[in-house]
Amino acid sequence: MSAFRITRTLPEDATAAALRADVLHGLTSDPKALPPKWFYDARGSDLFEQITELPEYYPTRAEREILADRAGEIAAALPARTLIELGSGSSEKTRYLIDALPGLHTYVPVDVSDSALVQAGQALIVERPGLDVHALIADFTAGLTLPETPGPRLLAFLGGTIGNLLPGERAAFLAGARALLSPGDALLLGTDLVKDEDVLVRAYDDAAGVTAAFNKNVLSVVNRELGADFDPGAFDHVALWDADREWIEMRLRSRTAQTVKVPALDLAVDFAAGEEMRTEVSAKFRREGVNGELAAAGLEPARWWTDGKERFALSLSVAR
Repeated sequence: MSAFRITRTLPEDATAAALRADVLHGLTSDPKALPPKWFYDARGSDLFEQITELPEYYPTRAEREILADRAGEIAAALPARTLIELGSGSSEKTRYLIDALPGLHTYVPVDVSDSALVQAGQALIVERPGLDVHALIADFTAGLTLPETPGPRLLAFLGGTIGNLLPGERAAFLAGARALLSPGDALLLGTDLVKDEDVLVRAYDDAAGVTAAFNKNVLSVVNRELGADFDPGAFDHVALWDADREWIEMRLRSRTAQTVKVPALDLAVDFAAGEEMRTEVSAKFRREGVNGELAAAGLEPARWWTDGKERFALSLSVAR
């Protein structure tokens, strides 16, 4: 008999408090920055779904290809009884893993969005009789306590989202992921790979302008939630490849000298003409770099899979 439970470990006001703190810190920093997690209100999530279908944006298709082709190998390498997914969203791609794990007892999706968790969890217990779903409303970047579930456990962090973390943040995240695992458990990590600059830039600056709208949506979120008066039309979308750091930066460039007011923070922010505010870093990886970062966190690299064009990778590493 399937069961669906949902546990909130994120306080009701935590999202609002985090937004206020991030905006205050980001708009008073030099250079200015806003974290990419604030892209994802309802409109932002819809825009991102559109991005995943664009011809220029390959990561979602490439990762889905690996999961479709290699889920059986992943399951054989770690026949998990518990699957935990960080930033699970709709759990759409995860179904390949769920179907491939014959002994799977419990699925633990973790997300900050309760609506996404409820919708995905309720669908899964109908589709997969016998599967327990214990959803967690939580911010996995701020520490996480998992429910008691049977091992071995497979912790999945898909989508290349780890690339949105700066190097120090990645090290802290991987150390935290290792702390959630017992010896013999494993981490399945999705990483976008270094490739031709033109391919990378086009993936973040599509011809239809969907990514530009997605980028500017963060300004609409700040306007709505904090009463700010950003004019999204007064900023241009910028996507650049930093070859030294091997990451894409998305930025918003002020078209004119302007002052933006954020009443909820009692803040007025001056932008010079041409000034750029960073909204996302998306690091790209090489196998040796991924393995090194995993090993430093106490995770032993075990398997590596790529799509047919070697654009994206899934790696399996075992807790030592």
